[in-house]
Amino acid sequence: MRVAIVAPPFISVPPPRYGGTELFIAQLAAGLRNSAVDVVVYANGESTVDAETRWLFPKAQWPIKGEVYDNLKDLNHTTWAIKDASRTCDIIHINNAPGLVCSRFINRPFVSTLHHPHIPELSDFYSYFPEVHYVTISDFQRVQETLPHLQTIHHGIDISQYQYRERKQGYLAFLGRIAPIKGPHLAIEVAKKAGLPLKIAGEVQPMFRDYFEAQIKPHVDGKFIEYLGEADLAAKNELLGNALAMLFPIQWDEPFGLVMLEAMACGTPVLALPGGSVREVIEDGVNGFICRSLDEMAARARAVSEALAPARVRQCVAQHFSLEHMAARYAKLYQSILTAGERAQISALVEGHRAVA
Repeated sequence: MRVAIVAPPFISVPPPRYGGTELFIAQLAAGLRNSAVDVVVYANGESTVDAETRWLFPKAQWPIKGEVYDNLKDLNHTTWAIKDASRTCDIIHINNAPGLVCSRFINRPFVSTLHHPHIPELSDFYSYFPEVHYVTISDFQRVQETLPHLQTIHHGIDISQYQYRERKQGYLAFLGRIAPIKGPHLAIEVAKKAGLPLKIAGEVQPMFRDYFEAQIKPHVDGKFIEYLGEADLAAKNELLGNALAMLFPIQWDEPFGLVMLEAMACGTPVLALPGGSVREVIEDGVNGFICRSLDEMAARARAVSEALAPARVRQCVAQHFSLEHMAARYAKLYQSILTAGERAQISALVEGHRAVA
């Protein structure tokens, strides 16, 4: 079985810093290869994923330059990738909406992982392609869609890339885009209520520069509140591994939230507000706490080291969100699609013989 995984062309796979979809693709490709699935990844030429890689554009480009130009660039990359993959691959796995259009012209089964929240206009677009096998990344996301071929496969990560630390230092962590919906301003409020220092890491995208300047930067003093900039894998390990807890004061219904797994793989519990997939990832009182308010989050932060064992936190990732578990479920999906296709061909052949007879 040979599978093509098509990434957007803008961020390298795996991402050097920001890039949730690209991290997922890198992890999935590695997991499938470990399961003896032949994988080719279509990304940009700066990608270093441990799999055969093909590209149309040699360089990464982030942030994007403009909506019209970059939509055309994405469409150009995706259509080229799908045409190329159709020559040698059994399954084409896409991760953006434009690629669905190609399913009308390519005689290969398509899988599409949905990485975004429910948007009615996109759901209407998906309805035009009912033969595609769609994958949601949480049950919260799945129940909002009505597609004939739809199932949930939670994200998984390679926990060997994350350094487990039993002993923690006396600070809280926030990791994510510096944007209002991610809630870094609320993380600052929680840290102050808890009386615990906070270290913040994440990308400040141009559209949120004013938000950073107005609501984050004035609180940064380099001591109690620190802003570390963007974080690569090594910086994530340092930040998350030594933290008492990671704060996840999410302000939207995020479909998953890979950063929660990254923290827990380091043995660091997550303190989150409810929303989106949070209740599917956090087992309250085991690998973190789901808090109803910022005051509760602050109180949990003060007592988290006594309440939750780092070893148990990491164990939860290994049991439920491992790379192997995710890859096995995707491999099973791919195989079931191919098997169903073979059965349909045999059935059509038999019916054809009966008609002739």
